[in-house]
Amino acid sequence: MANSLNCYNGKTTRFKIMNSSKILGFWPTVHLAQLPQIAKEIWSHLPQPGLICLRAEMGSGKTTLVKNLLAQVQIEHFEGSPTFSIVQPYVSPIKGPIYHLDCYRIENTAEIPNLGLEELLDENAYFFIEWAENITEILPNQHFWLYIRSNADQSREITLCHDH
Repeated sequence: MANSLNCYNGKTTRFKIMNSSKILGFWPTVHLAQLPQIAKEIWSHLPQPGLICLRAEMGSGKTTLVKNLLAQVQIEHFEGSPTFSIVQPYVSPIKGPIYHLDCYRIENTAEIPNLGLEELLDENAYFFIEWAENITEILPNQHFWLYIRSNADQSREITLCHDH
């Protein structure tokens, strides 16, 4: 199944999951009211700290999904997408340190060393990274991808994969 399922690449086309990717969860029709339950299910696949990269078109719900993921681990005050600050730290009483990154504004790899992201990603924490495709060269070999695709009925298709 892993080689035949298409995931959304966040731009305008689809691509096949790489052979090294394992599909952990697939939710074909998710409505906004279902996000808390889906977030709970996603957490069940994330037993230890690591990187979770979100990939979708602009406006598809990456930040809304992160908000729901954080709420599931008792982070009640969500700061929104860190579009300008790039990094927003949180501390969950359940999961410990969690960072929400928005890498949309990173335009080229020359910017990355000045941001301190490589050092940050070395921390033993959970990272939810929007627009991770802008920093792929510093991502560790093992990380998760959350693909979000908008459906015609305003619902979302969400796929959780693990690259290893």
